[in-house]
Amino acid sequence: QGDFEAHGKALARAGARAVEVRTAAQLESVAGLVIPGGESTTMLKLLRLEDLVEPLRRFAARRPVFGTCAGAILLAARVTHPEQESLGLLDIDVERNAYGRQLDSHVAVLEDAEGGPLEAVFIRAPVIRRAGPEVRVLASYRGAPVLVEQGRHMAATFHPELSADGRVHGWFVRKAAP
Repeated sequence: QGDFEAHGKALARAGARAVEVRTAAQLESVAGLVIPGGESTTMLKLLRLEDLVEPLRRFAARRPVFGTCAGAILLAARVTHPEQESLGLLDIDVERNAYGRQLDSHVAVLEDAEGGPLEAVFIRAPVIRRAGPEVRVLASYRGAPVLVEQGRHMAATFHPELSADGRVHGWFVRKAAP
């Protein structure tokens, strides 16, 4: 699920090497984990099928995780529209597909992003309806947070891997640097 290749290129531009992780043992060899976009319910089923839910939670207790789009949904404390289980790594409530269907996908410029305007590609994107007090909002769109961090973890409701601006992956790489 998700665009592993695009994330790999974005991480390389930020000075990191991407490896595909499919097993709990492979988690031990990485400094940080990106959970890409895709279909969050399918991703959750695959995590359960491969017995990765608890290993992923243990990994997240000591290393950074970055979720984009569906990955952000998986990191949320609460998911609506419809409700679904999630990993609960970030104190955010997320509504799935809040910006509409595939036809409503679009590119926007986030004017309030740290470091200046940031291009954001929204594809069937979720919206963060609530961000807890420990969550830092790094960028917003239409009044809603779209890029957040809490401790070592980050989430973007858009696809930063599809933008030429490498700041977002750069921020994550710095979190994951040993």
